[in-house]
Amino acid sequence: PRLCSTRYRVALVTHFANFILMAHSCAINITMVAMVNSTEPQPQLNSSTEGLPDDLLGGPPEVSQKLPAKGTGYGGQFALWQRWAPPHERSTLCGISLTGMILGIFTVTLMGGIISQALGWPFVFYIFGGLGCVCCFLWFICIYDDPGSHPRISIPEREYILSALDHQVSSEKQSFPAKAMLRSLPLWSICFCSFCHQCLVNMFVMYTPTYISFVYKVNIRDNGLLSSLPFLVAWFVGILGGQMADFLLAKNFRLVTVRKIATVLGNLLPSVLIVALPYVSSSYITTITFLTLSCGLAPFCQAGIYINILDIAPRFASFLMGASRGLAHMAAVLVPIVCGLLLTQDPEFGWRNIFFLLFAVNLLGLVSYLIFGRADVQEWAKEKKLTRL
Repeated sequence: PRLCSTRYRVALVTHFANFILMAHSCAINITMVAMVNSTEPQPQLNSSTEGLPDDLLGGPPEVSQKLPAKGTGYGGQFALWQRWAPPHERSTLCGISLTGMILGIFTVTLMGGIISQALGWPFVFYIFGGLGCVCCFLWFICIYDDPGSHPRISIPEREYILSALDHQVSSEKQSFPAKAMLRSLPLWSICFCSFCHQCLVNMFVMYTPTYISFVYKVNIRDNGLLSSLPFLVAWFVGILGGQMADFLLAKNFRLVTVRKIATVLGNLLPSVLIVALPYVSSSYITTITFLTLSCGLAPFCQAGIYINILDIAPRFASFLMGASRGLAHMAAVLVPIVCGLLLTQDPEFGWRNIFFLLFAVNLLGLVSYLIFGRADVQEWAKEKKLTRL
């Protein structure tokens, strides 16, 4: 049974670990003003989501704060799923795991200000730090490198996972195919589409409060519920997206088709909603709805481009995931520069230009992925077998 299986317990523990990982990063953003501006804990209802964008599918704009911890945590868990996730359950298991980051953002964004007001900002770190210790304890008990080394897994489940991953995982060391990777169009299409998607998500979180304030003269940062609502929607969609992908696979859809459908849903639909914002600005409710949906639909890409590397190169998934995320993080640097330039040059139509530019960039990344994206194990990632004459 899936829900009672060891691999799903592993997914729940990694979900909790990602929750803690993201909560610690977000706690810094929520409590920063109180730490800097006062020697006494002050009420801080700041629900700003600055610095949180790409935590929907993995990385931060405030790179110096989060990369050291998140980089190892994010890459490490893909090395785990390389040996634990059967291909037809990969989307669901990775979806459960990765959505822990979104839940961490939602929880700290919603509760950080309340805790700071009631108990003082240090208690934000005490509470989530304590939860982190609990998470470490669970990790040491429940997580093992592979099914073969887990002492409490059932024999049928162990045989099922090992047989499902046969020919994908090898314990033998082989030369690193760096040149073949650099020439791989499927790999580059994943990296480029991830970068384009991160441009959208970075812009969404970093500039949405500014856009709302500019259009409606409303300070969205003082409304914790409104600021955290998109992440709650994104959490549900992230889990639903993994279930949807595995459902389509069970209906005999090709794996590459499923990955591209998920990417279209998480890339194109949010881009369309963003570009429509200038035309619905007369309605505050419609604008907030569009913003919430654009953020909420983005995690569909978790079942698309963001786990596609596990399909094309499972043996090198940990390294390649770190490399692709590193390229995607460039969006965190470029987005503020480009957006600031456009808003400075044309204050009246700057927002419209930004939205159309994001739509064009995401469409370019999506088209490149739809053309060159693959889901079969690439030749340079296959296990080499020696033959004797």
